[in-house]
Amino acid sequence: RSWKNIQKVMNNLEIIRSTLGKSMNINSGYRNEAHNAAVGGAKKSQHKVGKAADFYVKGMTPKEVHAIVDNLMNTGKITQGGLGLYKTFVHYDVRGTKQRWNG
Repeated sequence: RSWKNIQKVMNNLEIIRSTLGKSMNINSGYRNEAHNAAVGGAKKSQHKVGKAADFYVKGMTPKEVHAIVDNLMNTGKITQGGLGLYKTFVHYDVRGTKQRWNG
């Protein structure tokens, strides 16, 4: 089950990468229960079911990347889901419902 979720995240990340025209650096993708706990992940983290990725793009601020990803979701170009803005990265997940937060 997680593999299908991971593939869906990867497909959406490719659309983001193509739109940005730059490579992306993935900090975190799928996490098993032990790793999620070790890094302080949420108990119901989308990472645990393979639906999330945390990433950054060299030469762009997380705020700039966040705005582009939000626009891609709002225009239906990528799967709607969670979008978190952090100091050094952006979280994106394919949960299917709109969630936004600052970390």
